[in-house]
Amino acid sequence: MRPSKNQQLISALATEIKLRRQELGFSQEDLAGHCQLDRPYISLIEIGRKQPTLSVLLRLSEGLQYPFGDFMGRVEQRYLVEQAVASSAKTHRKAKQ
Repeated sequence: MRPSKNQQLISALATEIKLRRQELGFSQEDLAGHCQLDRPYISLIEIGRKQPTLSVLLRLSEGLQYPFGDFMGRVEQRYLVEQAVASSAKTHRKAKQ
């Protein structure tokens, strides 16, 4: 699989997974067990180095105790915020020039 050209989306996914895992009090090992995945794979997803498939996203949502649609909605909301922040920073930099 080729790397995503949309790093903000990958970052939003990674952040949502890590925050929810911590909110539930799970270690990466705990989440991996709930999802039947390897702990190193969870780690790589959380740092944005791996892009999970749709079936893995479904297992992650179940392991994180979210309905799939809710999980994807949270990722989308974080992505939109990250886009707005990046856009604002870009506009701010141009204004300083």
